[in-house]
Amino acid sequence: MTKVLKRSPQLEVSQVPCAKRDRTRPTVEALTEKAVEETASLRKEYIAPLQKYYFPDQPLKIVKAEGQYMFDSHGQAYLDCVNNVAHVGHCHPSVVAAGTKQMVLLSTNNRYLHDGISDYAQHLRKKLPGNLSKFYFMNSGSEANDLALRIARETTGHTEIICLEGAYHGHLTSLMEISSYKWQNDPEKWRGKHTILAPAPDSYRGLYRDPETAGQLYADEIKKLIDEAHSKGKKIAAFIHESAPSCAGLYTLPKGFLKAAYKYVRDAGGVCIADEVQVGFGRAGTHFWMFETQGK
Repeated sequence: MTKVLKRSPQLEVSQVPCAKRDRTRPTVEALTEKAVEETASLRKEYIAPLQKYYFPDQPLKIVKAEGQYMFDSHGQAYLDCVNNVAHVGHCHPSVVAAGTKQMVLLSTNNRYLHDGISDYAQHLRKKLPGNLSKFYFMNSGSEANDLALRIARETTGHTEIICLEGAYHGHLTSLMEISSYKWQNDPEKWRGKHTILAPAPDSYRGLYRDPETAGQLYADEIKKLIDEAHSKGKKIAAFIHESAPSCAGLYTLPKGFLKAAYKYVRDAGGVCIADEVQVGFGRAGTHFWMFETQGK
């Protein structure tokens, strides 16, 4: 039975028993020693203030997670609808076991031969369409996107990057320059000089809202930007997008948008980068990669 409680006027929580809980794992009480107020005070003293946390007036201290639930310092369970990277829930036994096994065996860079990296690449290749078959394994999404931009510019010899309104691609300087989610209110501060901003292909709130025609019309907007860049003597290095814009509102791309947009970009000598760090990559439901939901 699920017992619904009220923690505050802004937050509804549910107290739910977790199935197959490992009774040998530490209890919530064993995992936390500091009161919420003390933890908040220490954070204020030592952590940079720009790193904000949820509910500052009524801080939520999370001390444990399991499956789809997170637990606060009072043992209260919350259904987690916020985390944007987890694939199979929190602390999945298979993931924990695999990570533990590897950490007690080997943790090193990839300039040595070992089976882990090549075996993983072989399995991942089976999930990719067409001739996508080579991998760079990076430490973070920001690092991966930064490298993608460098590869695009090195490969094409071009400089301009087309991105979407409301996009978020990471915290490195190169990615802040193309993440209008971060600078839409102050573009002079962070927008890169080689950034070309395309309209958000949102068929619910955007420029075009007919689901049957919106995809092509939004792609045509990208074609206009390419033509404008060419008229100024600029060349397109890449078009980068999230396969389902996250910070921009978690909407799905209109039918046919990527197919048409990709053609325009490739015809202009650019490459296409699908950023699936926060969306897609095993979380799309029908396809392993969310860009595949747009067709091949």
